[in-house]
Amino acid sequence: MAATAAQTAPGPGVGQLIQVILALLLVLACIVGGAWLMRRYALVPGAGNTHLRVVSGVMVGTKERVVIVEVEGTWLVVGVTHQQVNLLHTLDKPADVVTTPATPAFAQWLQAAMAKRNTSS
Repeated sequence: MAATAAQTAPGPGVGQLIQVILALLLVLACIVGGAWLMRRYALVPGAGNTHLRVVSGVMVGTKERVVIVEVEGTWLVVGVTHQQVNLLHTLDKPADVVTTPATPAFAQWLQAAMAKRNTSS
């Protein structure tokens, strides 16, 4: 009698398994797409790089950019294509530009978040 009850109990169907796999693939595609966008549009700041930083950049074509790079107080205006990088102009760093502080490393941020969570508990 117990064997027939086990045979008639509904289990996870193939349709549910396909839904789970598709949902997982969607999440993975979102992660990969987000990482690609962040890399493509330089949204990831250079962690800990104090000698060289990208000040600004603008797309001027499908694969061409004009980028301002700061190197120890000097700004370099650089043209970047998929094949080469050309120096367009050199400028002194303007005095009225406010430099943003470097973002903390992920480990420091995580440690601060965990400390905040522990103090609120």
